Amino acid sequence: MELVIAVLLIAMALIGVVALAKAVRIVPQQRQDVVERFGRYRRTLNPGLNLLVPFVDAVRTKVDLREQVVSFPPQPVITSDNLVVSIDTVLYFKVVDSVRATYEISNFLQAIEQLTVTTLRNVIGSLDLERALTSREEINRHLSGVLDETTGRWGIKVTRVEIKAIEPPPSIRDSMEKQMRAERDRRAAILNAEGHKQSQILTAEGEKQAAVLRADGDRQARILQAEGQAKAIRTVFDAIHQANPSQKVLAYQYLQALPQIANGTANKVWIVPAELTKALEGMGGALGGLSQMVGDAPTPQASSGASDVEREAAEAAQAAAAAAQQIHDEVRVAEAQATGGNGPQGLPAPEPVSPQSLLQDPADQRERG
Repeated sequence: MELVIAVLLIAMALIGVVALAKAVRIVPQQRQDVVERFGRYRRTLNPGLNLLVPFVDAVRTKVDLREQVVSFPPQPVITSDNLVVSIDTVLYFKVVDSVRATYEISNFLQAIEQLTVTTLRNVIGSLDLERALTSREEINRHLSGVLDETTGRWGIKVTRVEIKAIEPPPSIRDSMEKQMRAERDRRAAILNAEGHKQSQILTAEGEKQAAVLRADGDRQARILQAEGQAKAIRTVFDAIHQANPSQKVLAYQYLQALPQIANGTANKVWIVPAELTKALEGMGGALGGLSQMVGDAPTPQASSGASDVEREAAEAAQAAAAAAQQIHDEVRVAEAQATGGNGPQGLPAPEPVSPQSLLQDPADQRERG
């Protein structure tokens, strides 16, 4: 008997523990429990400590009130230009009414997925591929509006819908890449052409300015050179006019120029005319007559150095006569080599030119003549 009583006491203790466990319900934060009594909705347990009637009340569902994120698998969608694209969507939602989310629809997550797919097909079907790729914000707003309106009676609040990716067919991707590559090449070619154009324009402007400045510099240089030559000629002329040179000095200057003419590298043959003396006499006479016409007579300062000039003129005349005789001999030798001794003879040998005849006054020669 005592054993039976002990067993009953243990059973009653176990029943009490089980009943207490079923009567006390602790609900965590951001969660609600829907309680039913004999199959009918009784109440909703809020976060914290709650008491139930054991073996009478039962928890139907535990609803999470936090915002949830669901990523739907890619869905094939046909655009208005008959292209099949694959679209991935991401849905953000939360339960605002646990009772309606429990009793209004059996599986609200599956219902949201199907509603998103159908709405997305309707929206994308009215757009072409280019607009579908560039109108994501518009598509997101349209999906959010339709889903929020439909899921509101289920106790669901759709907070955000995002299109994660829009994948066109591989052939379309290749065509788009080629098109973009061609567009980039076109822009690059345009930029290169514009750069080349600007470079040519700047180069032409620089060359123009350089040519203008160079021409201006040449003009200034020629002007300055002409002015310098004019001043030099004027200075020489004034010096000659003030010195009032005689005929002997002019003949002396001519004799000084003869060796320079003979020493030229381009002078292969230099013919000394026989009338050299007469030419010098004529030049001296002409210059002498010119001096008489203009009234240029040797000044006393110029006459004081006449003896020195005559001496130097005599020495220069001797050197010029020797150079003329040497050149004449070389010409004769060259003619003999060219004709081989059998050709026509050259010009007759000129009379020897003496320094005294070169320096002699043409007026005295005319008197003797």
